[in-house]
Amino acid sequence: MRILTIVGARPNFVKVAPLMDEMSRHPDLETILVHTGQHYDHEMSRAFFEDLEIPEPHVNLEVGSGTAVTQTAEIMLRLERVMEETQPDVVVVVGDVNSTLSAALTAVKMGQPIAHVEAGLRSFDRTMPEEVNRVLTDAISDFLFVTEPTGVDNLLREGRPKERIFLVGNVMIDALRRFLPHAKHRALPPELCARSKHNGGLAGSYGLVTLHRPSTVDNLWTLRAIWEGLEEIAKEVPLIFPLHPRTQNRMKEGGLCDSWQDASNGVCLVPPMSYLQFLKLQSEATLVITDSGGVQEETTALGVPCLTVRENTERPITLSEGTNVLVGLNGSRLVQEARKILRGEGKKGQVPTLWDGQASARIVRTLVDQIRPDHLSETGGYALPSRDWRPT
Repeated sequence: MRILTIVGARPNFVKVAPLMDEMSRHPDLETILVHTGQHYDHEMSRAFFEDLEIPEPHVNLEVGSGTAVTQTAEIMLRLERVMEETQPDVVVVVGDVNSTLSAALTAVKMGQPIAHVEAGLRSFDRTMPEEVNRVLTDAISDFLFVTEPTGVDNLLREGRPKERIFLVGNVMIDALRRFLPHAKHRALPPELCARSKHNGGLAGSYGLVTLHRPSTVDNLWTLRAIWEGLEEIAKEVPLIFPLHPRTQNRMKEGGLCDSWQDASNGVCLVPPMSYLQFLKLQSEATLVITDSGGVQEETTALGVPCLTVRENTERPITLSEGTNVLVGLNGSRLVQEARKILRGEGKKGQVPTLWDGQASARIVRTLVDQIRPDHLSETGGYALPSRDWRPT
């Protein structure tokens, strides 16, 4: 059985690491890893492969940067030849980035079965590029692997057949559980240690910040309001802020900072970190401020209070069961909720069911069980039900 697994961006790498490890335990599986090159520099790509012990990709499409349309088209053009040559039994895509949708579209056009890991998540905000990617990928996927019960509900409401929906848990948490012990012993970047000395180093409490979404950083008025909130919080607890390249550019354009050294007192701006470095800081933080979906999940699993600077979330279980609080794009609300945490009044939460580190094993076992010789059609392919799905 030949599995073609597609990755392209930083969130993909974390999700695919435990999947590749689990696939390697099955000698009857042939796994082919394709890197689209959507994220391509060392901090956003190579460092993650090293930290997460992901094998070298068999193919790197090297699409590089560009608009969403350009990236999608380039990935499809270059991936078509790979699929023609490899003829996989199933194409595995993860998450909701441009590479995810591009690979799914290519596979469905070429008649290849698609397995979507992290299916069913919905923010119900079609202005988010990730939401469009999620909805379209789920609409054409044959295996829908879901992290939380609301995802199952969303897919059933959209007419996906229940026999194609599998509630398996969260591969992000598989990676966290596997690599957290390594992260605890990871050395932090020297520039972080140097820039935090004026706050007494990292010995005391601190907050961790990560912002990168267009809705958060592309509007200067919004970004300025959030930045002013961070400055206010930093008067009470030092903040460490690894800057995504997009965020750094927007802050420079808005005159909020011209260089790493121009950080406001108490806010330590540093370059992007490796997965293990960030996980170490996240696990020991007093609070985390983010607009990242993955960080919402990781903080819930770690029991660290999280403030999400967004109007919505596609991961509602982090609100209902976890440590997450939505504060919107409101700097004042952000400060208010941060002060509650600093007073010891933050959400405690619990780890959701099936976030036990075994999601990857469930996914691979499902694929092995579903794509068996007795499931093959007379033409030699997997006999999938019609794609003309209708709600029952």
